Amino acid sequence: MKQKRTGGTPPPRLRAGAPRSESAPAVVILAAGVGSRMRSSVPKVLHRMGGRALIHAVMDVASELSPAATVAVLGAGRERVEAALSGRPVTVAVQDPPLGTGDAVRQALPALKAHVGPVLILSGDVPLLRAQTLTALIALRREAALDLAFLTFRPPDAGAFGRVVRDKSGRVRGIVEAKNATAREAKIGEVNAGVYCFASDALARAVRALERDSKSGEYLLTDAVAFLASHGGRVDAIGVADWREAWGINTRRDLAEAEAIERGRALERALDAGATILDPQTARIGPLVRIDADAVLHPFVCLEGTTIIGAGAEVLPFTRIADSRVEPEAVVGPHSDVEGAVVGRNAHVGPFARLRPGTVLHEDVRIGNFVETKKAVFGRGAKASHLAYLGDAEIGAAANIGAGVITCNYDGVKKNRTEIGEGAFIGSDSQLVAPVTVGRGAYVAAGSTITKDVPAGGLAISREPQRTLEGWADRRKKKIPR
Repeated sequence: MKQKRTGGTPPPRLRAGAPRSESAPAVVILAAGVGSRMRSSVPKVLHRMGGRALIHAVMDVASELSPAATVAVLGAGRERVEAALSGRPVTVAVQDPPLGTGDAVRQALPALKAHVGPVLILSGDVPLLRAQTLTALIALRREAALDLAFLTFRPPDAGAFGRVVRDKSGRVRGIVEAKNATAREAKIGEVNAGVYCFASDALARAVRALERDSKSGEYLLTDAVAFLASHGGRVDAIGVADWREAWGINTRRDLAEAEAIERGRALERALDAGATILDPQTARIGPLVRIDADAVLHPFVCLEGTTIIGAGAEVLPFTRIADSRVEPEAVVGPHSDVEGAVVGRNAHVGPFARLRPGTVLHEDVRIGNFVETKKAVFGRGAKASHLAYLGDAEIGAAANIGAGVITCNYDGVKKNRTEIGEGAFIGSDSQLVAPVTVGRGAYVAAGSTITKDVPAGGLAISREPQRTLEGWADRRKKKIPR
């Protein structure tokens, strides 16, 4: 039976018990703002915090809710933003010209015409929200059968934020933009976070009723609050425990402070998980990084993307690891760069090593100083101790790669693979011209250029015989004028 809606009494708060069944929310992300206060040619939502774009941070937290659909409303610089969203499950709507947040939501509604569940509206420049906060907001709307639930917060300085206006009994009556607030309203400390959860029918009804603001000429989504509250709708708000969570990014100063907050959160997660961080002041840990118990991070370590640091692993100073997995007891660094790679259990990498995407090191592998790898798989116990480039290669267990070895993988048109068998020995300063295979237990003499396959157990030598001209240096010195 449909519950009667009334504006006469405050809606009930969250209560215990099983929630009523309801479809997953659709998510609308407002990202059409110009962001002029950033003083940048880069669209505001593409500025990075914690190693990812602001809009990606918002989308990542929204994805934890398993939304039925996600719509991003773009405007200024939309081509760049749309490119940054490539590969993500999102529908793009365009707001052109920019006519305010209410109009932006209006542009998103056609993409949601088949959706009958709740609609969660987020801002692309509010990157610090937590999934549990959004879950609580959605639950409040569902459990109290609200037309609209929205987030509020109490910053130290309410400044330019919209003030939340309540009546004497505490019921929400509306949101007043700071520029339109009276002197009395300007003193209100509870402000709007710009995060809303609407019943889909209430959202459509409210957006249709919006009128242009007399001062800005825009359609303001905040006016939907007063409209619903004054037309029999059920409206309520929930405050965030930490006001910084609802903080929007408008300036470079905001961005720097948000970066510090995100970094602090990451440090807390790592420490709570049992990691040792020798110098928290210099560690940089991304929001999607996982660090297991007894891992050790040395000073000036940077961990980015979806990196996982296994139990007991150690990352030495001045090392960057991005979108990679470091297995337990492995050691990486110092001064190493690892991206899109897997470092196996008890493997050792560095110093000054570079592991590029597609690199896989199995257990006990050693990659030494000034070794670069790309799409290279190393079997257990293989070694490349110094000064080598190994790209598009399969290197067998216990193989030994000498100094200065290069896999010549590019023929000017395509990349070709090199295969080095188990226990093979590649002498220093050798070039393996791919495609080529060095068999199991085979040897390649130092200084060789290998263009043909080497059979298992064989020895390949490709170099000119040495000639020694006795007395040559003395004769040459006599010819030099003094």
